[in-house]
Order: sequence, then C-alpha cells, then structure tokens
Amino acid sequence: MILALVVVTALGFDFTNGFHDTANAMATSIATRALRPKVAVLLSGVLNLAGAFLSVEVALTVTNAVVRIQDSSGTPKPELLAGGGGALLLIVLAGLVGGIVWNLLTWLLGLPSSSSHALFGGLIGATVAGLGWAGVNWNGDGSKLDGVVGKVVLPAIMSPVIAGVVAAAGTWLIYRVTVGVARRFTDNGFRWGQIGSASLVSLAHGTNDAQKTMGVITLALIAAGDWTDTGSVPFWVKAACALAIALGTYLGGWRIIRTLGKGLVEIAPPQGLAAESASAAVILASSHLGFALSTTHVATGSILGAGVGRPGAQVRWRVAGRMVAAWLITLPAAAVVGAVMWWIAHLLGDGLPGALAVFVILVAAAAGMYVRSRRAPVNHDNVNDEWEDARPAGRVPAGAAS
Repeated sequence: MILALVVVTALGFDFTNGFHDTANAMATSIATRALRPKVAVLLSGVLNLAGAFLSVEVALTVTNAVVRIQDSSGTPKPELLAGGGGALLLIVLAGLVGGIVWNLLTWLLGLPSSSSHALFGGLIGATVAGLGWAGVNWNGDGSKLDGVVGKVVLPAIMSPVIAGVVAAAGTWLIYRVTVGVARRFTDNGFRWGQIGSASLVSLAHGTNDAQKTMGVITLALIAAGDWTDTGSVPFWVKAACALAIALGTYLGGWRIIRTLGKGLVEIAPPQGLAAESASAAVILASSHLGFALSTTHVATGSILGAGVGRPGAQVRWRVAGRMVAAWLITLPAAAVVGAVMWWIAHLLGDGLPGALAVFVILVAAAAGMYVRSRRAPVNHDNVNDEWEDARPAGRVPAGAAS
C-alpha cells in the first residue's frame, strides 16, 4: 500500500511538472503567435511523450545521486531496505509531497520556479529528517562531483548563465544579419522557425524532466525489493511517467506561460527562435551528460538573454528579480515541507497510517490551491493579454473566462 501511494504521488508530481513547465518550451511561440495556444500545448505534450523514451541518464542520476542507499562498498544499507523498505518509502513519499506543494504554490503565483529543484529539495529535506545529513549523497564517491553538488547544484548555477549568453549572442547575430530587411518578412520567417525550435525544446524537456520521476519510482521499487538494478529503469515506469508528463503538458500551465511569454520581455519572433534554440541545446547536452538541471532556469535565462541581445528591447527586471528570489528559496522551501511531512509520518508510526496522513494532507493542499486559482483564472483565451506591471504575475482582469 505504501509503495502504491508513492507511485501514485510520483505520477502526480510528474503531472504537475508537465503543466508547470509547458511554458519553458511554448511561452515564446505563444507570445509571438507562431503557434495558437491549444496547438502549442498539444504539440508539446506529444513531443514530451516521445522525449521521455530517448534516454535514462537523468533517471539514473535521481535514483543514485540524492539518497545514499549504498555504503562505501556498494552494498545496499539494510536499515533502509529492511521490513519492505518502509523507511526509504516514507522518505520518498514525503519528498514528493514537498515537491508537489511547491510546484502548485508557484503555479498559483505565476512564478516559473524549478520543478526539479522542488523535487530534489523535498527529497533532501525528508532524507535529512529521516537519516541525518550523512544520508544525502552530497558529493558522490568523493573522487568526482557525482552527487547532489555535481549533478544538481552546479548545473543549477551554470545552466541559466550559459543559456542566456548563447541566446543573447544568437539574438544579436540575427538582428545584425537581417538589418535592412522588412520586419514583415523576418517575423513571418522566424515564426516558422519557432515551430521547429519550440518542438525541439519540448523533446529535450521529455529527455530531462520526465526521467526525474522515473528515477524516484525506481528508487521506491528498490526500497520495496521489487527492483534491484540501479543502472536501469523498468519499462512500465518509463511509459507511465511519459504519459503523466505529456498529459500535464497538454493541460497547460497558463499562469506561468503568461509570465514567461509576456512578463519578462516583449518578445519578437527572432528573439523567440534564439531563446528556444539556446534552451534546446543546453537541455539536450545536459540530458546526455546525466545532469538533472532545471529546464525552467534554462528557459528563463534564454528569454532574458534574448531580451538583452536585442538593441532597445525592454527587459522587466523587477519580474526577473521575483523569479530569481523564487529560484533561491525553492530547494530549501521544498526541503522544509519534505522534512515536516516525514516527521508527521514518523509520529504516526512509520507505516501505512503515516503514509496515508501525508497523502491526505497533499490532496487537501492541492484542492485548496486549485480553488484559490479559480478566483483569477488564466487560460488559452487570455494568456496573451497585454502585461501590466502593476498587476501581480498570473492575475487577469475580473470577469475573464475560466
């Protein structure tokens, strides 16, 4: 029963990851009207589904790089796997709840924070609460940066900077090459190009973010004794996670799409193509190397870079500042929630009652935030409304359709 709760919760996280991160691939194409909103999220969902099957490197990073499930000799720790792996299962469940709660809260606020860091933060907080600081695989085997520091923290710092520089250089080059060409020709041409670049970002997103949930479910299966290979992922796990993230992507996180597409920069098609191309290149390279980076950080860095690279473009740095603040507190905030959830489960006996209590808390929190979001709905009809700096991110005029 606890394993079943973990799998359901993990797929729930994957679903929220999908609609939370639709903006990473499609916000600029929707903002420039290269794609109609509903067509954009459908295309993104299909390509996320396909991308989830292309690689397992990131999934294996999640399985092995956060919770230290083996000792120095490579032998699984008996205290984690004893009694059906209940201790590790509760850690995974509590960590997932931490990630989902933060995902939903930032979606409600229209803030494009990192689903990846929310997941890692929740897992780290639950692991520290359950096993102490030594239970987290901070630095791999010590000979190389192969744990949380090397596979999560460093990519988080470097990826948005690299993506921003690439996008800024690409944008500057595009405007230099097309100088003197009528805007109606360049915009129409680059809109067609955006369809391809946005599709590539969606495919890349599937190769990175869908696999994080695969890694979590594989970790839970190892805890329950239903899987022993830390170097592979069961096919049914791949299929279930691919479908969950695709469905979430199709739902469309319109509040975040609006913030990324309209709130940071007034994006023209040449900027959109440069930003999407930079995001796809960075994400695909990281997936190949097994880095569990934040696709949100990459996409945001690319959009900012595209704004900086265009002469005379207006960048709303106040909105960017709110995003960066959310980035900085994502991992510790999710860690606190994960730790609290583990303590609640632990106080109820480390068994099914504790797991059920944590699951009920998650459902209640999710329902409450969904109801709150209906007061100011954002959807495909109003996602491209003009941005007003005085209006909080994600809010729309009263009377907008739900």
